[in-house]
Amino acid sequence: MKKLAIVLIAAVIAASSAHGQATITRARSAGLIDGYRAYISRDDLFSSSGVRLTQPWQVIRQDRANFHMYGVRDPGDQSDTFFADVVNRQALELMLSNGSMTSDVANMIIRGDVWVDVQIYGQADVGRWIDVTVSY
Repeated sequence: MKKLAIVLIAAVIAASSAHGQATITRARSAGLIDGYRAYISRDDLFSSSGVRLTQPWQVIRQDRANFHMYGVRDPGDQSDTFFADVVNRQALELMLSNGSMTSDVANMIIRGDVWVDVQIYGQADVGRWIDVTVSY
């Protein structure tokens, strides 16, 4: 019985180690696929129908729609290829929930008049998450 317990414990430890390594390998396979810097202006704080946006992901998404779809660009806005695709812009909320942005950065984006740096991570042309920071 004691021998069986030792074998079971060893099997659990081995399985846990293998699972942890698989997770690390998947994370390492994702990398930076695109990025850009953009100014969040008053134009980016309102939807195309004129409604005031209340979530940072909405503002970032509107900024990219303004840039790629409507030609509304602030001086110094950089282009990106990833959010030129409307389907990728639709995934922005989920990608941000998987990524990182501090509450201070979120509040600054909602107020506008701020520069943001957005890094897009994934594999090939499939985005998994974004990291958003404010730059000065």
